Amino acid sequence: MPLESETSFKTRTGAVERVERPLVLVVATLFWPLSARLATRLIECGCRVAAICPKGHYLRCIEGIDHYASFRSLSVLKSFEGAIRDLQPKLVVPCDDRAVLLLHELHRKHGDLRHLVEKSLGGASGFELTECRASLLEVARSLGIDTPGTKQISTEEDLCTWFAEGSSAAVLKRDGTWAGEGVAIVRSAQEAKESFRKLSRPTALMTACKRLLVNGDPLALWSRSAQPHPSLILQDYIQGQPANSMVACWEGKVLSLASVEVLASEGVTGAAFLVRAVESDRFFRDAEVLAERLHLTGFYGFDYVIEKSTRVPYLIEVNPRCTQLGHLPLAGGRDLAAFLCEKLTGAPIEPHNFSAPPRIVGLYPHAARWSGQCSFPEGVYYDIPQNQPRLLRELMLPIWPERRWIARLYHHFYPSLRAQPKEYGPESGQEDVPVADGM
Repeated sequence: MPLESETSFKTRTGAVERVERPLVLVVATLFWPLSARLATRLIECGCRVAAICPKGHYLRCIEGIDHYASFRSLSVLKSFEGAIRDLQPKLVVPCDDRAVLLLHELHRKHGDLRHLVEKSLGGASGFELTECRASLLEVARSLGIDTPGTKQISTEEDLCTWFAEGSSAAVLKRDGTWAGEGVAIVRSAQEAKESFRKLSRPTALMTACKRLLVNGDPLALWSRSAQPHPSLILQDYIQGQPANSMVACWEGKVLSLASVEVLASEGVTGAAFLVRAVESDRFFRDAEVLAERLHLTGFYGFDYVIEKSTRVPYLIEVNPRCTQLGHLPLAGGRDLAAFLCEKLTGAPIEPHNFSAPPRIVGLYPHAARWSGQCSFPEGVYYDIPQNQPRLLRELMLPIWPERRWIARLYHHFYPSLRAQPKEYGPESGQEDVPVADGM
């Protein structure tokens, strides 16, 4: 049953006011827990929430979701468009990179939906930039943001030129990939050539079919057709510690920001599961100038590497979507979901009930899975969704597609390789010094 479209709150004078409960459509195509955690917080902050996601997704375990829709594997864009037209949301929140690409595609093909897409993501002039890492970093560099040297790669000769100029290591990245996939650290021209040949190949039809049937991915065939000729970049390899900022923006202005240094992650290029909150004027300034230049709205993730010797943060990537930080009380004891909800509803949101905001956070459930193999410091705040018991139970299990018989049978013959955890920061012997704030 749909939730009430209005709610009441008390003002500071004690008067009771009625405010709209806007409908937010949360879009998830990948089985990442962050979408469920963000949806929970949006509901707590007074928004109505609908979701479009695959069958068995974490979002389907959330109490209080207004409506669910599903992607149809043979008509992905049409099913997404239909959900938007039926629900008429006030805002759409993409929770992974393919959800962003779907919104961009809707913007290109359906003029009457452009206003909603731009209201959810920001100015359309930034769409092509956020789809191309090299172009976005070029804009960032022009705004005075420190970025590693980056070059668009078209041929193997481009790789030879890069290493002939003296580079000893680089990172090869394929656009349209996420969570460490499509990324290779290369230390010679020969290594770069081998990775280039692998990453520049279009996704094979058999691979897409396997992802559809075994991995339960309804967007597998659409993803293959959406990027038939992937583009690649080569980027200077910076030795240091990963860091992330998530930003809540509105019409080119930064509402708030949460920043962390990564203490441990799933492999060198994988997702973080142990982070430490940090404050840096540099991060805020980078977010402000890019938000104004691209007229950003919604949630954005900024990925950095803090160089080991200088502690200077280099921006390596911008993701036009929410990240794992959106529901955490890291922005002065408040969370980014609350800041965006205040903008949507016009009603004040109470901060989290912490005597002091958590400083070191173990991101659940990944932190629990790696706790026996990593050094976890004392005083870690484990981000466990205690107020969502069904979600908590689901997070303790393998993701839904892996529990089906076809996936179990497949992995019996083709076992998956599990990445080894990578530790950073003082727990791994690195000196605990602040991020450089000099401009």
